[in-house]
Parts: sequence; C-alpha cells; structure tokens
Amino acid sequence: MTLLAILIGTIAAGVGSVWLAALLGMAMLARYTQHMLSLAAGALMATAFMHLLPEAFESEAGAHELFAMLLAGLVFFFLLDKAELWHHGHEHHQGEGHAHEGHDHAHHDHGPRSGGWTVLAGDSVHAFGDGILIASAFMADMRLGVVAALAVLAHEVPHHMGDLVVLRHTSGTSRAALVKVSLAGTVTALGGLVGYFLLTQLQDYLPYFLVAASSSFVYVALADLIPQLQKRLSLGATVAQVAWLAVGIALVTVVSGLAH
Repeated sequence: MTLLAILIGTIAAGVGSVWLAALLGMAMLARYTQHMLSLAAGALMATAFMHLLPEAFESEAGAHELFAMLLAGLVFFFLLDKAELWHHGHEHHQGEGHAHEGHDHAHHDHGPRSGGWTVLAGDSVHAFGDGILIASAFMADMRLGVVAALAVLAHEVPHHMGDLVVLRHTSGTSRAALVKVSLAGTVTALGGLVGYFLLTQLQDYLPYFLVAASSSFVYVALADLIPQLQKRLSLGATVAQVAWLAVGIALVTVVSGLAH
C-alpha cells in the first residue's frame, strides 16, 4: 500500500507539475517569448539559490564538499553544453554540404540553441531527489506523504514553466519540449522507488543531489538565458526585462514558501 501511494504521489508531483506548468505557460510563449526568457532565468536562479542550495547546506554535509560539488557541476554542464553545441554544429555542417545552398545557414541560424540537455539533466537529478523526499514522507506517515507530494507539485510549477521556455527554444516545438520535460519528471517515480528500498543508505547523499541540480539551473540561467537578454533596448523594454526576471524569482519564492 505504501509503495503504491509513493508511485501515485511521485508521478502526480513529477509529471502533473509539468502539465500544469504547460497549461499556465504555453499560451504566453508565442506572444511574450522575451518576457518568458526573463521569467525562466529568474525562476531557475531562485530555485537554485533560494530553495535547493539552502536545503542542501542545512544538512550535515560539509560546506567545502558541497561547494566542490557545485563547482564540479558547473564545469560538467559547461562540457555537456559544449558537446551539444559541437553535435548540432557538426550535423548542421553536414546538412549544408548536402544542400549546397548559401542561404540555408542564414535561414536556420536563429541564435543560441544550447542548454537543452543541461536542463533535462538537472531536472532529472532534481526529480530523483524529490522522489526520495516524497518516499521518506510517505514512509513516515501517509498524510505527510500526500502533503509532501502536493508541496513538490506546487513548487515545481513555476520552475517547469522556465524549463518549457528553454526546451521550446532548443527543441523548436512546444510538443517536443513538453514530452522531454515530462520524461524528466517521471524520474521522480524512480527516485520514489529507490527511496522506498534504499532510503537509509541514500539519505546522506541527498544534499549532493540537490547541489548537482542547482549547478545545472545556475549554469543555464547565466550561460544561456541571461546572455540572450543582454541587448541594447529602450528604457521601457529594459524595465520589462527586469520586471519579468523579478516575477520569476517571486513566483518560486512565494510558491516555495507556501509549500513549506
């Protein structure tokens, strides 16, 4: 019974939060792409700095080890991003060789399209940690497990709105973005299963999962999203960028506070 409850709770939290974020955010993407990029950057940074990292540093893990993990994560996601860019550039170069059309490159080059795999990797690590948290709550008390699953669902919605913006930008379509983030969300159920069977052994490693996820969100926000917003704009457009960045931070802060 407890295992079934964990599976239902983790799937509802992991995948349900993605679909709720899609319902709230997808209608805005086409008309407000730049604003949503600002919101995504704010949501990702707030999730990392105001939710995941504080939770990791409140544990008994040493600060030196956690900062080392954060640094290693940033370097890893930088290398992952470079590999993704090389892969896309290699495919594109081959496509140009077959097409022999000079205008083809200009037609397809719409700016930075990195960050996709980095977001998915970070989401998967974060979802795995969420699954362990939900499993531990269910194993302590069934009602506490339900509350924990709802809390995870609630605080993941604004973060997933940012994910869908990034993945839509890298994948090209809203449907592909939704499928990819939903698949990453299913890792929550895997975390729940592993947590159910190996909770006592994995508890000490949870802070490192949280820091690893944080490093991916910080990297995507600062290396991929923020540079796209660094354009010479009018005063009104600049104020709008900062305002939407603040909205992303506020969304995660408020929802996380309510969830806790």
